[in-house]
Amino acid sequence: MKSPTPASARIGIIGAGPGGLTCARILQRHGIAVTVYDRDPDADSRNQGGSLDLHDDDGQIALREAGLLEEFFALARFEGQEMRHLDPAGNLLSHHVPDKDESAKPEIDRGQLRDLLLRSLAAGTVQWGRTLESVSEPAGGPRVLTFTDGTTAETDLVIGADGAYSRVRAAVSPAIPQYTGVSFLEAHFDDMENTHPELSALVGKGSAHAADGKRGLFAQRNSGGHMRVYIMQNVPMDWIAAKGLHPGDTEDIRAYLRTEYADWSPETLRMITENDGAYVDRPLFALPVPHTWEHAPGVALLGDAAHLMPPLGVGVNLAMLDASELALALVRSATVDDAVRAYEKTMLPRSAEIAQMLEGGAESMLAVPDPDDERFGPDCP
Repeated sequence: MKSPTPASARIGIIGAGPGGLTCARILQRHGIAVTVYDRDPDADSRNQGGSLDLHDDDGQIALREAGLLEEFFALARFEGQEMRHLDPAGNLLSHHVPDKDESAKPEIDRGQLRDLLLRSLAAGTVQWGRTLESVSEPAGGPRVLTFTDGTTAETDLVIGADGAYSRVRAAVSPAIPQYTGVSFLEAHFDDMENTHPELSALVGKGSAHAADGKRGLFAQRNSGGHMRVYIMQNVPMDWIAAKGLHPGDTEDIRAYLRTEYADWSPETLRMITENDGAYVDRPLFALPVPHTWEHAPGVALLGDAAHLMPPLGVGVNLAMLDASELALALVRSATVDDAVRAYEKTMLPRSAEIAQMLEGGAESMLAVPDPDDERFGPDCP
């Protein structure tokens, strides 16, 4: 079947995260129709996670193409660019205080970014409660999307923006994410200024990283007086069960962490054991390096679906840059197939190069902080 023009094509995006929504927004700005399918029941069904920084050489480029950069700046926390490197005793090793006009990578809560993108889309663009089950192989016709509720939809192009465990990826690649050997244990803190003033003073207005070569933590201020801390360990993926614990056993996990981090100072230990509520287990996964595939008609991947890497500050930014480049390729190309080929010609080598640079990088987060290593600054969930 001849590839249609983008203007006449049925385009479906799987996943209403930053990448998928950015792609949809740019397509709609240029008059190209698109439908986004997401498994969440609605836009407010779950917390979207912590904070992220959008870089001026990728994420902000995508927002500029989406016509949303000024709105992003109005929401962003420029003070969140502050970064502290600490030793396990809480001593300050280095301290980046952003200049008054610094805008290289301001912070924004994931939920705020998603809301900004959702508000920019035409009503009805996102179909909620649509969990993709499979993508059919073409037989001279369009791709057929099958959803877990038994419904189907035909598309001339399905864009996989559905993250680490992408169902779209299976249409072009057999690759499956593998455990990196490093796991995050997420801890939440509320009302920082009143309930945790000592931690507020220790972390500052942005982020703080401490590690001793075996273990580490990354503390990150969020909006609304909240903070998330990611306790980083090189452990088996099932370490909680192997220790005879359960994810909901908050006090027992705290007791284990007090022992595990016993040689850290009481000040830094507070960031590990004085959290408000339960811990969240987040083992880290990555795709093989490099992850490439043969071009397949009617399918494109972006973000973690295409190149899941250790969370070293590039994930969301690359997803949004991918989204922008794919959308603009569709705007500028004669056919959908021409657009996907042009996009892959740029995206695949770029993502392979970055993935090779970051391969094994999960363990680098446990190393004693190097103030000159600009890679560090996780894409925290």
